[in-house]
Amino acid sequence: MKCIYCQGEMKKITAPFNINRKGYYVQWDAIPAWVCNQCGEPYFETEEVNQIQKALLALEKECENI
Repeated sequence: MKCIYCQGEMKKITAPFNINRKGYYVQWDAIPAWVCNQCGEPYFETEEVNQIQKALLALEKECENI
C-alpha cells in the first residue's frame, strides 16, 4: 500500500487520534492504522472510523444529559 501524499510505503501499526469537537477535546493514543513510514500520515480503516464515530456520538449524548 502506498501513501497518497508522498508514495511512501504504509505499515499497519497504531497511531494517535485527537479531535476538538463541540467544545471538548478527545485523544486516543493508539488506534490501529496504516501509517506511512516516510511522512507519518495515518490512514484509519472503516472499522476504526466507525468505532471513533460511535464513541464521539456516545460522548455527545452524555454531555447533553449534564
